Amino acid sequence: MDIALARTFLAICETGNFVKAAEQLYVTQSTVSSRVKLLEELLGQQLFIRTKAGATMTTPGAHFKPYSEKLVQTWEQARHDVGLPENFIRVFTIGAEFALWERLLINWIPWIRTSIPDLAVSADVGSSAHLMRQMVNGMLDLVVTYTPQHRTGIVIETLMEEQLVLVSTHSAQTDTLGAGYVYVDWGPEFRIEHMNAFPNADTPILSVTYGPLALQLILANGGTAYLPLRLIRPMLKRKQLHIIKKAPVFPRPVFTAYLEGEESQRFKTAIQGLRYVASMETET
Repeated sequence: MDIALARTFLAICETGNFVKAAEQLYVTQSTVSSRVKLLEELLGQQLFIRTKAGATMTTPGAHFKPYSEKLVQTWEQARHDVGLPENFIRVFTIGAEFALWERLLINWIPWIRTSIPDLAVSADVGSSAHLMRQMVNGMLDLVVTYTPQHRTGIVIETLMEEQLVLVSTHSAQTDTLGAGYVYVDWGPEFRIEHMNAFPNADTPILSVTYGPLALQLILANGGTAYLPLRLIRPMLKRKQLHIIKKAPVFPRPVFTAYLEGEESQRFKTAIQGLRYVASMETET
């Protein structure tokens, strides 16, 4: 069976809509419809019920879903492994949200290369939704994210807990949210906690969705921002940044996500290495 048929099937399952699936796959809606028709002919079953609201899986479609996921996963693993040099056993594909590459995964990858020398590494970066979709489609072995998507067949573990602290470029600053404050949108939980901690705060003049960008902005122009202690620890030591001690500290958990059934010793060793690096990063 053409692997594109399985990918198309999974895209419709995820989006619940032929049009959105076509956008995700960068093909036309008619191509999606043709692929589904061909897949249904091959299986001899109707896989979706289409309505104006979207597409709903039939019972045969629900039965086929785990097989399609495994099919895509196996194909991607085979595609990576076949082209490897003889001294490498497999490719370990990992993905992380943008802010988590800083220090955490930058330190983990060299650990993998040293501790598991016959394991090749392929790394991706992106939003949580993008990475989780890549993993479900068999293109990633493991994802490190702030906001995992809980799905059947996915193992989610807490890796560590970040501490978001308010820092300033001025050592004498005691104000919390002043004119130079750069608001970082760390997600819905942070937004609620931030609003509760600062109920009378004005709408931030400058807001960003990427923590390292806020760091660059305040280092270049002065100001304050909530940033992970892990990320800014070197700047604290060099006294480029200073923690505003009276400001509240917000915890933010970090998770790993991977598919059930991964039992290889190399995978387990790589996970142990990630936990070790995370423990070193969160030490105060």
